Amino acid sequence: MQGSLSSKSQDAAQAETAHSEQFRLLQKQLRDRWQADGEDDSDILIVPSLSLDQGELRKVKGVHHYEERLLFSLIRLQNPRARLIYITSQPIHPSVIDYYLQLLPGVPFSHARDRLLLFCAYDASLKPLSQKILERPRLMARLRNAMRSDRAYMTCYNATPLERALSVQLNIPLLAVDPDLLYWGTKSGSREIFQTSKVPCPDGSDLVWNAADLAVAAAELWERNPHLKRIVVKLNEGFSGGGNAILNLKPLQAVAPGLASSSERVAAITDRFAFLSFQTDTETWDNFGSRIPELGAIVEAFIEGEEKRSPSVQGKITPAGEVEILSTHDQILGGPDGQVFLGCHFPADEAYRVRLHRFGMQVGEALAAKGALERFSLDFIAVRQPAPTADAPEEWDIQAIEINLRKGGTTHPFMTLKLLTHGRYDFATGTFYNQEGKPKYYVATDNLQKDAYKGLSPRDLMDIIAQHNLHFNSNTETGTVFHLIGCLSEFGKLGLTSIGNSPQEAEIIYQKVIQALDQETRNGQATPLTPTFPSTWNGH
Repeated sequence: MQGSLSSKSQDAAQAETAHSEQFRLLQKQLRDRWQADGEDDSDILIVPSLSLDQGELRKVKGVHHYEERLLFSLIRLQNPRARLIYITSQPIHPSVIDYYLQLLPGVPFSHARDRLLLFCAYDASLKPLSQKILERPRLMARLRNAMRSDRAYMTCYNATPLERALSVQLNIPLLAVDPDLLYWGTKSGSREIFQTSKVPCPDGSDLVWNAADLAVAAAELWERNPHLKRIVVKLNEGFSGGGNAILNLKPLQAVAPGLASSSERVAAITDRFAFLSFQTDTETWDNFGSRIPELGAIVEAFIEGEEKRSPSVQGKITPAGEVEILSTHDQILGGPDGQVFLGCHFPADEAYRVRLHRFGMQVGEALAAKGALERFSLDFIAVRQPAPTADAPEEWDIQAIEINLRKGGTTHPFMTLKLLTHGRYDFATGTFYNQEGKPKYYVATDNLQKDAYKGLSPRDLMDIIAQHNLHFNSNTETGTVFHLIGCLSEFGKLGLTSIGNSPQEAEIIYQKVIQALDQETRNGQATPLTPTFPSTWNGH
């Protein structure tokens, strides 16, 4: 029996090796099929699968609608030679598709619609979309028949062995990182990259695999930093801040460094794990701790500060191996401890924008050397430092806390701006300019949510947009672009990107949307309208 099992294991390992080799051969075709200017004659298969930890995803309200976040890709249909194939778990409301196609300047609606193919798995389960597709041979066959195999490639939200398997079975390259390199986007892998790239990061631990070792790591971190007030406990893999918890050291002062032995400190920390602070009311230490043997965990110093921000920098590694910085953002945080990702301002504050660029390039080059590809982002904590003199410029201490090797909450707003304006990001200043050289700014969110908005259908939203003139104006290149529209009726949740010619104008446009929605849902009831036809936790 043992010999039989060993033989099966060897066969599986050999099959996986052959699978990986085929995937890498397909990725080599990307140089010919992908064009940086977006004017390529390609078939682009968009698989917006959230192939992440399903336990963490369950905590995100309306998460099954997050497959809509990549609908900004429909703007690529302004290239009259491009064809898009978009697949989802459940059907998308026709009004949502029409909304995005009507954003396209200079392209007949019917022409763009003919070049868009929509597929659906008709499966509302919490399994990743990519898994649903792989489990449906007839759906796979229809996808193959829909694409010109010699000029097609696939893009996704994040790449895992599921997306790699889909790429190989469809025989088209995947524009994403090889899943074998995903370690460098975990909490422990990020710390290794920061250290080798000489990017400042908080003191922390190596990866551990059980609660006992986690308590030892926390005690050692405290001993190295006796001033610590809190410690962040992180599962090695997380999503939008899920998988992170806070260990408050104030109740443990009796065993602080210098007042007790290491063994006493470890024992007290072990007992305190039951009282960790989580970002959701439903999370418990029993559940969190049970996942450490599966995912691993680290501890990290919590960065304190009276004025603290969470900036980020986004980049990409092209199929040619070149590293490009795409954008910077100041993230909007909320939640119980002000640490849940809600949205972002673009661009980040100019006080530290150039440093974000430099750190992003250093990390991007390290990732490229390991063979990484496509999107990556770095999240930071920035703390204002006391000015040495009254007339001195403001100074910020910046610490990197994680790398994301996938698209994220800042990807779709920036790409929406870029695709709608055909503008460019200036690396020297960190400013985005449209074709006329005018700087552009935006405020974006995935989490505009109010109970009063529940019951609003996609058509209702279109009415409100038209009634209050909230739509994006292609002449002034200002206004709001909406996403996560499918979340609205059931969860009262909506995403949007408000674009202006100044930070102030972008904020005014953003607030105008909220005021309009509040007005139309006053007293919890939508105001009747005349029919018209027109959005990590980062652990800190």
